[in-house]
Amino acid sequence: MTKETTMSKKDLIDAVAEAADITKDKANTAIDALTAAIVKSLKAGEEVTLAPLGKFKVSKRDARQGRNPSTGETVEIKAATVAKFQASKALKDALN
Repeated sequence: MTKETTMSKKDLIDAVAEAADITKDKANTAIDALTAAIVKSLKAGEEVTLAPLGKFKVSKRDARQGRNPSTGETVEIKAATVAKFQASKALKDALN
């Protein structure tokens, strides 16, 4: 079995700083600004498209009944607003 790897925010900052030839502090600021802008747009109900990566969008999830797996007891799951990401065709093609 292969070990899964994860790119942390620190790893992303390092990669952006190197690729853009900027300091790590500036890369961190840019990533924080990007994240804040995406969150702000999603809170406003807007879609965010980052070509050629994909699209972030907001979806409403209705209230529903679930089941506690350990007791079998029925529980109410509240309605929620969730963020979804839809990969672009270019990203899908790059991965396959």
